[in-house]
Amino acid sequence: MKAIVWTRYGEPDGLELREVTKPIPKDDQVLIRTIATSVMAGDCEMRRLKLPFGLGLPMRLYMGLLHPRNRILGQELAGVIEAVGPAVTRFKVGEEVFGVTGFGFGAYAEYICLPQEAALAGKAVNMSFEEAAVLPTAGLEALHFLRKAAIKPGEKVLIIGAGGSIGTAAVQLAGYYGAEVTAVDSTEKLAMLRALGAAQVLDSTREDYGRFPEHFDVVFEIPGKTSLPTLLKMIKPGGRLLLVNPSLGMMLRAGRISRRSGRQVLVGSGPQTAEDLAFLREMVDAGRLKSVIDHSFPLEEMVRAHRYAESGQKKGNIAIKIR
Repeated sequence: MKAIVWTRYGEPDGLELREVTKPIPKDDQVLIRTIATSVMAGDCEMRRLKLPFGLGLPMRLYMGLLHPRNRILGQELAGVIEAVGPAVTRFKVGEEVFGVTGFGFGAYAEYICLPQEAALAGKAVNMSFEEAAVLPTAGLEALHFLRKAAIKPGEKVLIIGAGGSIGTAAVQLAGYYGAEVTAVDSTEKLAMLRALGAAQVLDSTREDYGRFPEHFDVVFEIPGKTSLPTLLKMIKPGGRLLLVNPSLGMMLRAGRISRRSGRQVLVGSGPQTAEDLAFLREMVDAGRLKSVIDHSFPLEEMVRAHRYAESGQKKGNIAIKIR
């Protein structure tokens, strides 16, 4: 089968299209014929091994000190069940599914084996395979943080970096929970964010979004580039700050900062479960959530796709067409 092999840490040129052995499912596994996958910021960070301060060395020890131990990247997929192990009861051959592999990776390939208990769910009928493939990680991350924040109808939510994969999901999900959403991103993404339901949009290249003292109930900071004092001063007493990309130091200090500031600082990714994927699928079925795809690339153009993902230009997600 064809796969993109991750040969070294660093630039996208280290991703090479090769023929590799097709996997065989174990007793409790399903074999998925992958039709689409994605390029996420997390894939690019892992490829470069450029991570928030304090996480680089532990991750290098996990992934391989000098060369990547897991040779196939890719964390999201959509495809069709081609075979099942004898102990599998959740899925059947021919079922269309979407899901996430997490740090197991492996989605940049024509076939992948996953345990039946993995974060997999049936694909929504009104989604293409590409739309389904880009939904899991961003949708689950946005859902996790908004649930932790316990959004209430009528609350004011500021989403910084709203035009990316997590941000476009967060705008829609925050609207579902009844929030009044202010979305922050660059000029070319503002029309898209309005269309997704943002009540107000702010141009990060022209406007100072830190000018709203104690204005928001929740601030959702995705890129990890805004200073903590700026973020805290925009949040009402008792409000919540959601940090997607905190440094290790920030993760360790979140509790202390919460106590001292009177604003709850929430960090840390949530579990990736089939149940939450099913919830996202129901949102899609109901017309409350849709995937935003900027570009679709064929598998053979993975290097180009990674370069585009790192250009800062993308709106929403990048899909990869494997078939």
